[in-house]
Amino acid sequence: MGETGNMDAPGSGSLATINDDHVVAAYARWAPIYDWSFGAFTRRPCREAVAEMNTLPPGRIIELGVGTGISLPLYDRKHRITGVDLSREMLARARKRVAEDGLSHVEALEVMDAGALSFEDGAFDAAMAMFVITVVPDPGKVMAEMARVVRPGGTVILVSHFSVETGPRAVVERYMARFSSRLGWRPNFPIETVLGRPELRLVERRPVKSFDLFTLLRFERV
Repeated sequence: MGETGNMDAPGSGSLATINDDHVVAAYARWAPIYDWSFGAFTRRPCREAVAEMNTLPPGRIIELGVGTGISLPLYDRKHRITGVDLSREMLARARKRVAEDGLSHVEALEVMDAGALSFEDGAFDAAMAMFVITVVPDPGKVMAEMARVVRPGGTVILVSHFSVETGPRAVVERYMARFSSRLGWRPNFPIETVLGRPELRLVERRPVKSFDLFTLLRFERV
């Protein structure tokens, strides 16, 4: 299906349609160059997000969309990390990183749909999702799954690009939205899409400095 045929008209207020096939195909293409392209671009937001997670007491953390595992060496060894991703190509690189760097705090790396996690309710103390929520077919399901697998009182951290309503950047984002399926992510993605869930209380919202394109959100699981 063409990029312009699988989304609502720009400016309609609806999210562009992305399905799992789009995501898998896009990140199979990205995998060989991810670390030195998008990975380099997002290094600072990644470090800030993991630093925030490292302030928590020792616990089990799930990272959704772990990709090539760029973040894994940054976690304090007091934590136990499980990473999931839909892309086998990206996870193959993450497993190689774990083996080569001796990352013994990484418990598991699994091919898994972030909107249908196979873990029990409350299995983790915290969940991390960096640069993921604009990629998934159903952001609401992913938010619900993160809340489900994190225990009450636990932490959920998101880092993402969120679109703006006005100005030159808004024009660019709306134009790029027609290519969402090929890009494998949604340039036009309002922050309200992830807010307002009763089981997740927003406790922090701040920009992370990478061309002012990313925002960190920290929630408490209630």
